[in-house]
Amino acid sequence: MLQFTEAPDGQALVRRTNLRRALQLIFDNSGSETRAAIARETGLTAATASSLVAELIADRLVVEVGHAASTGGKRAMTLAVDASHHLLLVVVLRFGDAHAWLIALDGAPVYEERLVYGGGDRDREIHAMIARIGGRFGPRLLAAAVQLPGATDGRRVLQSVQLGWTDLPLAEQLTEVLGVPTLLVNDVDAEAVAEMVAGGTVAGRQLFLHIGIGIGASVTLDGELAPGPVGRVGEIGHVRVVYGADARDCPCGRSGCLESSASMPAMLGDAFTEDMDAAELDALVSATDPQRLAEGAVALGRVIMMLTAMLDPDEVVLGGAVTGLGEAFLARVRQETGRAPTGTRVARVRAAAPGVAAHAGAAQLALGSVLGVRWGSIAVF
Repeated sequence: MLQFTEAPDGQALVRRTNLRRALQLIFDNSGSETRAAIARETGLTAATASSLVAELIADRLVVEVGHAASTGGKRAMTLAVDASHHLLLVVVLRFGDAHAWLIALDGAPVYEERLVYGGGDRDREIHAMIARIGGRFGPRLLAAAVQLPGATDGRRVLQSVQLGWTDLPLAEQLTEVLGVPTLLVNDVDAEAVAEMVAGGTVAGRQLFLHIGIGIGASVTLDGELAPGPVGRVGEIGHVRVVYGADARDCPCGRSGCLESSASMPAMLGDAFTEDMDAAELDALVSATDPQRLAEGAVALGRVIMMLTAMLDPDEVVLGGAVTGLGEAFLARVRQETGRAPTGTRVARVRAAAPGVAAHAGAAQLALGSVLGVRWGSIAVF
């Protein structure tokens, strides 16, 4: 299978670049793009555009779907993403379970499987599930992405406290099992990418903060993750932000950490779980001391204010279970970030888009890793 993210030399590189440009146009306008439009939008000749489309069709990435409206001459054939063959495997790992999806090239999930870890060997169970899916769908797999809590450089799990892994070459292990390129992605990074997919925009600098059991952040610039040289961007949960008598003890062993004030358990108590539905979360919020929510909002606002002063983002997006706390909580965070110091600006703070599927960000990263293209706003996500 041709991978457009490879970097051959000379004419092969030009050809690969043009294939990627043509494919992106079809992803952007699936069902209405034509060979003539590709030629116009890329500046290529009609013959070259037709040759590119022929190769994309042969690789089962693109399919002809009908005739365009007549413009007086021969009606052009319209082109769409071919969702009938290639699949992307996405595996989301959490402390208590693993969830796998197979995603077609149009973004639609076509298969899913969930594993709740039993009392046996969790790692063996995860590998067995992935191997089973690979054995069943292997000839159709294009790439795989594994989303997990913890730091990763895309190939190795540098550290995952929740999963108990350190310096684990997981991508290499799974590439050998599946026979396709496999990448690893931090869960907050994946959530930030999913937010861009849902919003259909990739311009500018965005700071994304996930607030759930833990707290993490991600920075994206013009649609690309900015992970830093050792994959540690966004590890802000245990930055100390509260001092003195108001500092609470943190599970990490210190006190005053951001997570000790602004994580969901810190604000709502140990009854909070990330599997709560909206009604359960509303009931828990109603039974919570408003002062704890206010303290969490203040601590979160202080961190956002500091990060905004450093990064100058176009917007700050809050994702994770915190979106269930409602507009009153968000308003309190905005009140605190409005105290921005002289010389800095007050960044726009908003909640993440609702209803975005858990696999959306990792699926986009898998797609980009092999074909170098992006989905637009995909309704099925």
